[in-house]
Amino acid sequence: MDTCYIEITLEQHVFFIPRTTRTLGIIYRSTYLYFLDKIIYMTFSFLNLVTSVITILLTGREPLVFLPAPFSNEPPTGKSHLKQCEQMTLARRQKRLCRREPGLAETLRESVRLSLLECRYQFRNERWNCSLDGRGSLLKRGFKETAFLLAVSSAALSHALAKACSSGRMERCTCDDSPGIQHREAWQWGVCGDNLKYSTKFLKKFLGQKRVSKDLRAQIDSHNINVGIRAVKSGLKTTCKCHGVSGSCAVRTCWKQLSPFHDTGRLLKFRYDTALRVLSVTNAATGETELAGPRRHGQSHRSTDLVFLEDSPSFCRPSRYSPGTAGRSCAKDTSCQSLCCGRGYNTAMHLTTLSCHCQVRWCCHVECQTCVREEEVYTCKNT
Repeated sequence: MDTCYIEITLEQHVFFIPRTTRTLGIIYRSTYLYFLDKIIYMTFSFLNLVTSVITILLTGREPLVFLPAPFSNEPPTGKSHLKQCEQMTLARRQKRLCRREPGLAETLRESVRLSLLECRYQFRNERWNCSLDGRGSLLKRGFKETAFLLAVSSAALSHALAKACSSGRMERCTCDDSPGIQHREAWQWGVCGDNLKYSTKFLKKFLGQKRVSKDLRAQIDSHNINVGIRAVKSGLKTTCKCHGVSGSCAVRTCWKQLSPFHDTGRLLKFRYDTALRVLSVTNAATGETELAGPRRHGQSHRSTDLVFLEDSPSFCRPSRYSPGTAGRSCAKDTSCQSLCCGRGYNTAMHLTTLSCHCQVRWCCHVECQTCVREEEVYTCKNT
């Protein structure tokens, strides 16, 4: 007789449990407790409870199959990744690395998506809003915006590579292998540390960072790329989870985990707001070219500071660097004055729909009504 299985997804992992009267009772009770714990953010406590219940009641007669959570962009099989590598704008050496690693093409795509979304979010109220229009011309200059683009791009790639390693989407790397972390126990419990060590090493190889160039622009680009990598590294934390009956910490598992990329983006936006303008000077002692700028905390600039060469344009009018701010939405009391560059703004009334009067129904979904609200929308004038 064929066995019917129930699929349960908890904390990005999928469990397949044979469907019996006994397991249904366990699942219903555990699901209720799970949603209560979510409300008070005690996620790990519930997972300990579920683990204990499964271990005690299902061992032997009702086997549990543990699988990693499905990922929407699974590594391509066969040689399909070769075509993806060829479609990307990469240097010859980078394409060679891409062909060797089947999971790299999708990771590169994910890093581009990650950096673009975060850049647009951080600059949503700025004159330059990370538009794709004019980006090619922008990257050829030494503006603050160029510095941010390089930093957020390298940060996104570093973050995506580390996550790809820990999720098994890359063949040549696996979980974090830092000393002092109980990785073997962590893997047994279904936890895998983000491998930032491999990510950083591979990224420098992929970008071709070797000896520091004497060219000023190359030095600045290299510096800003490293600022992005350091921003990701600063968000790497040791996370621990306790195991035991009723949440006791009889056994503790620890692993390395990256902060959400939004935290990295917020840090880089702060670095952008405090970026330093630098110039090239010759070190009298060594005779080598170095970057120098306004002194801060006893030194010209730190390894975590974004640096730039030239002042940015206003971005008010359409140019080869941006489409301008005409037609951009703004907030009347906070951003319209600056965003619209003194040209004023148009006011229009829009009808928007939203969910309202929501109620939680047993068990376990939310029912909402649809409400219509009239609101004012402000957009920058053309002239």
